[in-house]
Amino acid sequence: MRMTRHNGRAGKNGVYNPKHNDRRFDIGAMAMKFRAHDTFFIRKGWLSKGMDRVVNKPDLFVDRNENPMDILGIGANMVKALRYWLQAVGLTSEPAAGRRIQTLTPLGEQVYENDPYIEELGTLYLLQYMLAKQKEEATAWYFFFNEFSMSEFTKEDYVQSLQNYILMEEDGSPVAIRSLNDDFTCIISTYLPRYKSNPRKVSPENNIDCPFGELGLIDIANKKKKTYKKVTPPARSFNPWVVMAVIMDQAELRDEIGLNELLTKPCNIGKVFNLDAITMLDILHGIEKLGMLKIIRTAGLDVIHINAQLSFEDCVERYYETIEERA
Repeated sequence: MRMTRHNGRAGKNGVYNPKHNDRRFDIGAMAMKFRAHDTFFIRKGWLSKGMDRVVNKPDLFVDRNENPMDILGIGANMVKALRYWLQAVGLTSEPAAGRRIQTLTPLGEQVYENDPYIEELGTLYLLQYMLAKQKEEATAWYFFFNEFSMSEFTKEDYVQSLQNYILMEEDGSPVAIRSLNDDFTCIISTYLPRYKSNPRKVSPENNIDCPFGELGLIDIANKKKKTYKKVTPPARSFNPWVVMAVIMDQAELRDEIGLNELLTKPCNIGKVFNLDAITMLDILHGIEKLGMLKIIRTAGLDVIHINAQLSFEDCVERYYETIEERA
């Protein structure tokens, strides 16, 4: 079994170019990617700008005649990071072979049409779902939300757990500790606004917070001890159609799904949104009132029955329709 270390780009040194900082480890059918963000978390405005530029110029990141730094107005490493993030949150995709131009995904098209500046909380929850389920492209994020069970933790706790996970999944192939530390720092910067982590360094003129901080999924547990905690968002912050989109995407055409599966299975609503049982049931009751599902807790059953088979895209479309109605 041969292991390769690369980032998916061809370079003068072959498949792996040591000048790139992202690392992918392939063993058989399994792949993991770390530090592909080059230490840059998503800045406000990045995703909307990226979508707009990709729509108008699909070869933005591969055109040799025009410099993407000039088009986007950001530095070279930030360009690499933005290219990665657009795909990691499910807004764009690139072909695996041939000329790697970017195009909007079906979700990207819906977001670009209905919320191009990514101002709606529901849009952020949808992108959070897409990011948290990226086991291969955003392994550290997938692990943090789906496999890492500690509710309060330090960087050392997380990195050690991730190392153990990699060794089990990757047949004993280690990953540089620097990459894992950088991924942890990027996760914290993604979800923890700077006014909490570094209040003295916050300037209104230099707002580089990540929009995902609005979701409130991580907070500081003890600043002196440098411990953090996962946070459950309030049920009222979720639009029913956003949650339904995730449920339907994970249901695989089933009509009945166990409540425990919704809460504990990787990539489902409990994991990707940090939900506890009470909050999840509160959200499900709200969806039930709209007639989209029925909660069954009789005769030893703890399941939901889905009343209509809708696709992920159908639910997202319904979500944006409710936004328009509200406006």
